[in-house]
Order: sequence, then structure tokens, then C-alpha cells
Amino acid sequence: MYYQSPIGTIRIESSEKGISGLVFIDKAEGEELRADFRDSPFTTQIDGYFNGKRKIFDLPLDLKGTEFQKKVWNELLKIPFGKTISYKELSIRMGNLKAIRAVAAANGANPVSIIVPCHRVIGSDGSLTGYAGGLWRKRWLLDFENKYLLF
Repeated sequence: MYYQSPIGTIRIESSEKGISGLVFIDKAEGEELRADFRDSPFTTQIDGYFNGKRKIFDLPLDLKGTEFQKKVWNELLKIPFGKTISYKELSIRMGNLKAIRAVAAANGANPVSIIVPCHRVIGSDGSLTGYAGGLWRKRWLLDFENKYLLF
């Protein structure tokens, strides 16, 4: 299934347990959002996010990865809307500053963009580094969240 966002097409992957993937793609491969998905909690919540009205998602997730990756992704869920942290700070939160490269790799392997806000992790100097959806999308998401931070 696909969702047309203001910053491009997102392929939606799900299982019986919940959302397992939100991935930006260049173009949909002939499939659209299924009719039964249009009025789903996912669509309501992602529409709310892109309308600036939702800051926290309340959706079941089915995150597939190593235990370490899942720990990193769960830590990402704690970063508030409109806020950023550095990879260094994320590593410290994970309990091991020396694991910064592994933490960065796990952040980059996040399969559920936006909902698991890997875009909120930046370089220690404030620079934008790495985003599977493209740095321009990361910048857009951060600017967008800052615009709605006070609402």
C-alpha cells in the first residue's frame, strides 16, 4: 500500500501485529492505498501529523530487527516532537558512548520512518547526517515539526 505525503510516496508495510515499514519511495509500483486502509487509524494519524495536529502516534508497531536495533528504535520513540538529539546523546542514552557507530547504524536501519522518528537525530555540530529518505526530507520534517511545535 502507498500513502501520498507532502514529501513523496510512502510504502506502508504491515503485519497482523502492526506497522512494520514506512519507506519513502520514488514512485508507487501500481498500487494505491487500499479502500479499507483509507479510514484506518494509521491514515487518520499520519494525516493528523502532516496537518500539524498530531505530535504523538498511537499505533501498533511490528518492528523487525536485532534486539540492539529494537532498543535503539524504542529510544527514538522517546524523542519529543520538534526536538533533536545528537548521535552522541543517543549513544549515551543507550548506555555506551563507544557504541556510537552501532547506534548510528541502527538508527539508519529504522524501518518505520516518521512514526519512529529517526529524523530527529542529528550530528553533534547540528548538521544533518544520513536519512534513508534523503536529507532534503529530513530537513523538511525537522522544519515542519518546528513550525508546529507550539501548537
